Amino acid sequence: MSILSGSVTADNIAIAEDPAFGTAPFVTAKSLNVGVELMPLITSKQLNVTDITLEQPQITLLKASNGKWNFSSLGGSAAKPPSTPSVSTSSPSGGRSSSTPNVSVGKLSVTDGKLIVGNANSKAKPHIYDNVNITVTNFSLTSQFPFSLKAKLPAGGNADISGQAGPINSADAAKTPFDAKVKVDNMDIAASGFIDPASGIAGLANFDGTLNSNGTMAKAVGTFTGNKLQFSPKGSPAPKAVVVKHTVDIDLDKQTAHITQGDLEIGKAVAHLTGTFKSEGESQLVNMKLAAPNMPVEELEAMLPALGVVLPSGSQLKGGTLTADLAIVGPVDKLVITGPVRLANTKLANFDLGSKLGALSTFAGKAVSNPDTAIENFSTNTRVAPEGTRADNLNLTVPAIGVITGAGTVSPAGALNFKMLANLHGGVVGGLAEVAGGGKGIPFAIAGTTAKPEFIPDVKGLATGLAGGALQGVLGGGKAGAGKSGDAASSAIDALGGLLGNKKKKQ
Repeated sequence: MSILSGSVTADNIAIAEDPAFGTAPFVTAKSLNVGVELMPLITSKQLNVTDITLEQPQITLLKASNGKWNFSSLGGSAAKPPSTPSVSTSSPSGGRSSSTPNVSVGKLSVTDGKLIVGNANSKAKPHIYDNVNITVTNFSLTSQFPFSLKAKLPAGGNADISGQAGPINSADAAKTPFDAKVKVDNMDIAASGFIDPASGIAGLANFDGTLNSNGTMAKAVGTFTGNKLQFSPKGSPAPKAVVVKHTVDIDLDKQTAHITQGDLEIGKAVAHLTGTFKSEGESQLVNMKLAAPNMPVEELEAMLPALGVVLPSGSQLKGGTLTADLAIVGPVDKLVITGPVRLANTKLANFDLGSKLGALSTFAGKAVSNPDTAIENFSTNTRVAPEGTRADNLNLTVPAIGVITGAGTVSPAGALNFKMLANLHGGVVGGLAEVAGGGKGIPFAIAGTTAKPEFIPDVKGLATGLAGGALQGVLGGGKAGAGKSGDAASSAIDALGGLLGNKKKKQ
């Protein structure tokens, strides 16, 4: 205690936790300094607090499953003594005596602190923020006061929050209204602890906006910018930034949020995200819609590796548009994405689909060689989940080759398992193509990986179609034109024999 300066210092202090949240201290600190005005204290026994400084504190904030925080009871009826003396300050609002103490402080500071934020009764690692500095001026329980908070984020990055808060909600301090400007720089998404690193979601996040709350409802408005984003364990950081301009309404009691605006921009490509997310225990549940109409493919092509999408080695998409209408549901670290996706009028450069058909050329005739594959249409109903990707109702229209349809899966490791049917036309139609499948197309499979796909003829399907075609030729033997059908069946059998490695006997 210093009489001359009017200050009191306590070293190595501890402040007890709300008993409902355990027995570990709510706050520990190297020291607590309190400054008071001496003359009012000596002459009139009036306590005017000029400043309170908490040095190097460790503050633990815990949230229960019902949404209550361990600091909810601060300043509330549970913390009030049976009768409250008059406590005055240098603030003009001091000197009032009531059931709620008019406690006010000229300046309240937290310096070089550590903030630990977690869920009560949870084994999950809490979020830890270092170098926390908080300044509050003209603090009062019964009026609004300005504040600022600066902190270092886990694994680098910084947060800067400033604004006005108060008056303190005596029933639940966590519901105290506030208006704040929020700025976050270079937050490491994977290290933040908000998302399971095993999900593969990573990158650096920046946020600049406002957060306002009346204690029951809150609204967040601002711009999120993501750099080096990654959305899959097999993905790689994206070279382009993703910008999301958003407005989110938050129900603090129900722990739900509704995205009323979510404009997602990747270069000139724009999509629209709407929907809700909800806190349920330790999980964040998502139920959203992504509408992406006519997005330029070349703006999106750079994002494919971040999504874990691997194109055939050395190839890239050029030109055209992508349209998608997707539902995004589930826990944020185990999202399931479903809906139709369509590519139109694009080109897969440095990939010759005609030549890659491989063994199919044995029976499909000679395809026109082209270093690129022009795609008029590629559409599918897709399902992307942690266990892999499934594509149904797949339709690929390549003008130089024909129409290819089918369905299949891509494993998380990129392994392909597709059953397809090629309806060829033009110069790629051969004898077997006219007979196999009864004219419905040539069955084949796609195996290998997304980086190195393998096109394998479905021999069983070919044989079935071939037998039907040959039988049709025999049954039509007595009809006009039967010779042509018989010749086609014969040439198809020869082609299939060549495919299976048999040599034609010399006549």
